[in-house]
Amino acid sequence: MKINEKLYELRKEAHLSQEETAEKLGVTRQTISKWETGESSPDIDKILPICNLYHIDTEELFKGIKKEEVNEEKKENKEKTAFVIALSVFLYFLSVIWIILAETQTNIKDEIVVSIFLLICALPTCYLIYYFVSLPKKEKIKKEENKVLVRIKSILSLITLIIYLLISFTTMKWGITWIIWIIYAIIEEIVETIFTIKEEKHENECH
Repeated sequence: MKINEKLYELRKEAHLSQEETAEKLGVTRQTISKWETGESSPDIDKILPICNLYHIDTEELFKGIKKEEVNEEKKENKEKTAFVIALSVFLYFLSVIWIILAETQTNIKDEIVVSIFLLICALPTCYLIYYFVSLPKKEKIKKEENKVLVRIKSILSLITLIIYLLISFTTMKWGITWIIWIIYAIIEEIVETIFTIKEEKHENECH
């Protein structure tokens, strides 16, 4: 929906005439008419008054995305993130359990034990990297703050992967170094929370 169509729809929903709308926004009736027909667009200094008049935020005005839909999407993303982290932690614990059980079996070669262990560790590692790096990029987040967030998360995941492999191959304590990914997930969640709070604060200023 174009912004002129959105303005017309909002005015009708608010049961306001063009004259009443013009008076509340401090413009002429002709200006309101031009906005709604697409002959011109609201000036920047009129965006917040329009949002306040119709009790909406800029997302709904320009993109037609209601705040309730944004909050619902954030809730779904948090639930999915929690599932990804929980599943990954479970797989890491499973890899440790495999090492413990394999040590009691003398007929299993060490090469097989290590190979299976690395395979189990690789599954959650690849899943975490895909979810926190590749998926946000595919969604093509348009907001500049979210683009910055994606870059930060990409750099953070790359650094974490380097540290994880470096420490793991140096110490060969794969049963312990997986904790690095839990620390990464916590730090990533803190960073995302900071950006979310900042975004919500910006949205509240539009009301």
